[in-house]
Amino acid sequence: MKITITAKKMQIPQNFTEYAEPKINTRLGKFFGDEADAKIVLAEEKNDIILELTVKYNNMIYRSERRAPDKYVALDDAIDKIIRQIRKNKTRIEKKLKDTAFKDAFTEPVEEAPDYEIIKDKKFKLRPMNVDEAILQMNLLSHEFFMFQNAETGDINVVYKRDDGGYALLEPDNT
Repeated sequence: MKITITAKKMQIPQNFTEYAEPKINTRLGKFFGDEADAKIVLAEEKNDIILELTVKYNNMIYRSERRAPDKYVALDDAIDKIIRQIRKNKTRIEKKLKDTAFKDAFTEPVEEAPDYEIIKDKKFKLRPMNVDEAILQMNLLSHEFFMFQNAETGDINVVYKRDDGGYALLEPDNT
């Protein structure tokens, strides 16, 4: 597994790298093949460390963000969260993980995630607009997100309101 560790406005101690790499390989390596890409981003905020762990494998993205006073605790919690995500959605994702991912991985019974139930199906016409128009339209509708056709690229995009009050844009990566 390829592991990349980066930090925002802080230094990464060598002992953290020496701790993180074997920990990730040992705990998550059984689920993902060698071509998996794990990325750790560390940031410091007040007295806490914010650790974001993202694993990309077989066109799937597994992500966990944890806040803790200690980066080692945050990493352990982030790994545990990804393992819980895998366990909860075992039947849905086992085809995407390596063949031996679930052999002896869980000794206790696993609570299966319920099937997803779509309670509403809505169709609407997309019209080309720029990002500012889409945000305005979303706000006028009092929605948390809005899907639209980007007038500049022709792609389908989504704008959404973030928890911090800002806005974000989701657009496809056609590379």
